[in-house]
Amino acid sequence: MDGALEEQSTRQGQVQVYFTTNSTDIELPEEKRQLLVPTNVRRYGLSQIINSESMLDTSSPIPFDFLINGTFLRTTLEEYLTTNGLSSETTLNLQYVRSLIPPLYEASFEHDDWVSSVDVLSGSSVAGSWNGHGVSRGNERILSGSYDGLLRVWNKSGQAITTSVSSSAGGHTSSIKSARFISPTQIASSGLDRTIRIWKYTEGADGFSAELKPTLELYGHKGGVDSIDVHGPSNRILSASSDGSIGLWTTQKSSAPAAPSELLTSGPTAKRRKLTTSTSTPQRGPLSLISSHTAPATAAIFNTLDSTVAYSASQDHTVRTFDLTTSSNVDTRTTSHPLLSLTALPGISTQLLAAGTSARHITLLDPRISAASTQVMTLRGHTNKIVSLSPDPESNYGLISGSHDGTCRVWDLRSSRQGTKDEGGGLVGEAVYVVERESQKGGARRPVGGEGIKVFGVVWDKDVGIVSGGEDKMVQVNRGRGVTRATDA
Repeated sequence: MDGALEEQSTRQGQVQVYFTTNSTDIELPEEKRQLLVPTNVRRYGLSQIINSESMLDTSSPIPFDFLINGTFLRTTLEEYLTTNGLSSETTLNLQYVRSLIPPLYEASFEHDDWVSSVDVLSGSSVAGSWNGHGVSRGNERILSGSYDGLLRVWNKSGQAITTSVSSSAGGHTSSIKSARFISPTQIASSGLDRTIRIWKYTEGADGFSAELKPTLELYGHKGGVDSIDVHGPSNRILSASSDGSIGLWTTQKSSAPAAPSELLTSGPTAKRRKLTTSTSTPQRGPLSLISSHTAPATAAIFNTLDSTVAYSASQDHTVRTFDLTTSSNVDTRTTSHPLLSLTALPGISTQLLAAGTSARHITLLDPRISAASTQVMTLRGHTNKIVSLSPDPESNYGLISGSHDGTCRVWDLRSSRQGTKDEGGGLVGEAVYVVERESQKGGARRPVGGEGIKVFGVVWDKDVGIVSGGEDKMVQVNRGRGVTRATDA
């Protein structure tokens, strides 16, 4: 220990710490891991100690964060000991990790109308990697769905490679609400016209032009289809509709049931199709429609570990678990607020579900039926409802949220505190970074409610970064790699 640290330790209380890390390139030799340090030090002081000549002896300081029992240290060691009822005789195990990297702005692509949904095709994305599909570096694609009823596919330079056809040629007859890559050659979309549409995506040899051809129209919902999820290996699609039902569909027209005749001959979609459509895209129905929710369903996702299990969220305040082989609702978790978005996280010890609410917070749930407690943690900080969620592709602990307050926020489950009485107690997480809309910068202060810059969709991809779209008619790309990954160099 150097002289200054020794002198400080004699004036203050001291505590024994044991430093550990999961990063082998910054691991301390065994004989240097245990140390007496002043109890009044915070993260910055501990980071200085680790970087010092007698420890790692780094040529240029590496900023570190410190975890105790899986939670970031955000106070002095003395405050931590007091809060947790520990004495200074305790040896604290401090895990040091490289500090979180802020997501940097890269680009924005302009639309003619609001951007409701975004997705990414890359070498690391699910659609780009299953079944040996290969997407080479530099050939990543960004998919956007818009309120003008059109899909667009972009390259990373911001060039729109293709735009889907209009309603008269087999496209959506109303606003698109959700769009996903199924594979490098297939896309699914859904919208307020109550349909799900499957598209064949064919790219030109030059990589600067492509075609989106409608191949299948899926009918069954009696309300707008707000959200879809896809599972390429089984050719399955899940949908959540404002009619309260969850739909299961196949992308293979040969094995899909016939479309319900009453939906083809009545309603706004049928009327507009009679007037405008000059194509004969095959029309099919659902494998099953599950009507468990008592209010609009806002999101449906496959269990990432088992595609025969699905989860849904609804404005009826519930998250429901479905066995897709029997089309049955096997578990229901009731929360305190309408739910508007849903994603699955690997979690720290078990898979968790994150649900965005109309009450400006994110609720983390343990979906296992055996779970003793429904709510694991609450993430607070947004100032308007949370309509889109996406997990960090490189971390078990991270996720990003998109909100009508005009921001995306990066969360790390290890950054938490005990909730106040007003917050209802329990564990509360706070955002580690806020991603503002670039279109707002340089102008007036961001409206608290996000008027004019609401975020409608966000996705986090390992290769491309954080992609978001919204009311400002922009697709925005922020470089997000390593933001919450503990071992990133």
